[in-house]
Amino acid sequence: MPVTDIGIDLGSSNILVYSRGKGIVIREPSVAAYDKDNDKIVAFGEEARQMIEHTQGNIVAIRPLKSGVISDYSVTEQLLRHFIQKTMGRRAYRKPYISICVPSGVTEVERRAVEEAAYQAGAREVTIVDESVAAAIGAGIDITKPVGNMIVDIGGGTTDIAVISLGAPVVLTTIRVGGDNFDEAITRYLRRSHSLFIGEMQAENIKIKIGTACKRPNPESMQVTGRNVITGLPKTISINAEEVRQAISDSTTEIVEAVHGVLEKTPPELAADISERGIVLTGGGALLDGFETMIEERTGINVMTAENPGNAVVIGTGLYTEKMDELSRMEV
Repeated sequence: MPVTDIGIDLGSSNILVYSRGKGIVIREPSVAAYDKDNDKIVAFGEEARQMIEHTQGNIVAIRPLKSGVISDYSVTEQLLRHFIQKTMGRRAYRKPYISICVPSGVTEVERRAVEEAAYQAGAREVTIVDESVAAAIGAGIDITKPVGNMIVDIGGGTTDIAVISLGAPVVLTTIRVGGDNFDEAITRYLRRSHSLFIGEMQAENIKIKIGTACKRPNPESMQVTGRNVITGLPKTISINAEEVRQAISDSTTEIVEAVHGVLEKTPPELAADISERGIVLTGGGALLDGFETMIEERTGINVMTAENPGNAVVIGTGLYTEKMDELSRMEV
């Protein structure tokens, strides 16, 4: 298996790119700016986000990935081509070996769509990596050992929950719930309960600052400014952490119940390993305050968050082929 030149975490919210020898070189929104007047894509990533926020009418956002799956093939291919060329720079004349992670629960057709988009974008060879395996590698777990490790990767559009042993998932599930659902729930709550309309970035800011999965004795609060749904005028309100917890509780509960469901299906020997080693959280959603506590209370198992949870998947994707070579040498 050739060593990966570029590892790509093609997320619903962000695209991260890992370059061999350099580490993470790109972290930008998975968005393209489309000019309706000229019928063409005019920018990708951070440049696209800035353009969409600061122009009106003719420039609209296209998010070509929904719940970790390609919803717009042509734009995904253009997005990949843009970031591959940006990563390769002066080496762009040489076709790179690329590893791309996909949610563990995607279909074979969806996997092929990602693979084909990468080839069309200029890859020499493409390796598709299960997101849960990539997350485990990036979290520093030695997946080559014959022991059970449980990983919960909470991304923007999906959460992958897997028990991994000897480099492969033994039990896994993917649910289409992630950090984006928390943001959407906060937006809906403010519109319904406070007649306030806010944007995606504001919802994410609220989640980061005062979002929590567990009840807190003295919930923090913050000021939020948006547009009054009734009058259309600017309006500022105060929202506290308990309101946010209730707003996102359906999504957090769904993730915790899915973790419990995977544990119920885990073979006894591997379940004993997990009980001893604990559950590891990765993905940007793992940074939500109180998530560790919520899962511990439901499962009775120690839960820890990876050191850099948001980077784990892309690092693991970049290192995947090396780890698999190591595993195959051990099996010989």
